[in-house]
Amino acid sequence: MEIDKQFSDKALYDFRLIDQATKENDEQAYAELMKRYKKPVYHMILKMVRNVDDAEDLTIEAFAKAFKNLHRFKKDYTFSTWLFRIATNNSIDFIRKKKLDTFSIHASFKDDNGDAVGIDVQDENLNPQEETIKTEKIQIMRTFVDKLPPKYQRLVKLRYFDELSYEEIATELEAPLGTVKAQLHRARELMYELVRGKEDII
Repeated sequence: MEIDKQFSDKALYDFRLIDQATKENDEQAYAELMKRYKKPVYHMILKMVRNVDDAEDLTIEAFAKAFKNLHRFKKDYTFSTWLFRIATNNSIDFIRKKKLDTFSIHASFKDDNGDAVGIDVQDENLNPQEETIKTEKIQIMRTFVDKLPPKYQRLVKLRYFDELSYEEIATELEAPLGTVKAQLHRARELMYELVRGKEDII
């Protein structure tokens, strides 16, 4: 397709990776896209939710949704803009659900071309589109959980589906808090591996 605006070399390289991932099902292309953007996505989300554990979870979800829909990506704008919007919307959904007031709605970041991408919160209630996104997010996470070793599945279900805190999970399982954190950290690493694997597992 004809691209009518000037993109940075970084953005053009992202486009090549996306083509490799979607057309050739290249696992390494997925892995490299995640490597390039995992930290900035995580840090943006962390500023919104102000919690390290929640930011880690939401980062996984953002990449899962982006990679699941990568074949729909259009090169009308940069991959970073598209990815950050997915991450932002997913985080806003989380914040609304948790009724958190931890970020400014005027916060924004700049994409590869220096264009500001703002965060727009219009209503406290989820609209039908957001409800659909929420349902899809849960379905994505269930797919991952089913692929985890059995020892991690209950932990992750308590964290993602029952939405318990680390302290509540430790109480529920009668396990040390440090053990719960360590095992959930490992479970997240395994889910990252699933996210950056073949598209058909998502």
